[in-house]
Amino acid sequence: MTIQTTTHLNFRGDAREALEFYRSVFGGHAVINTYADFGMPKDVPGADKVVFGLVASDTGFRVMGYDVPGETGGTITGGTSTRRENNTTLTDQALFVSVNADTLEEAQSYWDGLAAGSTVVEPLAASDWSPGFGMLTDRFGVTWSVGVTAA
Repeated sequence: MTIQTTTHLNFRGDAREALEFYRSVFGGHAVINTYADFGMPKDVPGADKVVFGLVASDTGFRVMGYDVPGETGGTITGGTSTRRENNTTLTDQALFVSVNADTLEEAQSYWDGLAAGSTVVEPLAASDWSPGFGMLTDRFGVTWSVGVTAA
């Protein structure tokens, strides 16, 4: 038996922009359906927002996104504050998205892509458990931990 998990992020109006950004970083393809695509009258406010969004790549990366009806103002729901203090990560976010690559070069390419407009929580660097690990909060409020799978 096989199981696959996919992170599903709930946005406040910018799911389309976020999904297109993640596709640019991780490759693959995007599927984006709006509320209007599923029958909401096109003239109703929010009909152009994302009800089902998916980015999937051949490498196995998958993320889903959705615009919560009536929510505006950007960023994901559920908090957006993550920082390091006294060698501890402090956050009000319910989740982080973790991406691990086989090599430092691959991890660095994901890091460089996600870093545009982000807030770095912990720079990508060698750690006690990995040849490379870092955390950042992207411009959509999602905190990512990027690392290299330890041998």
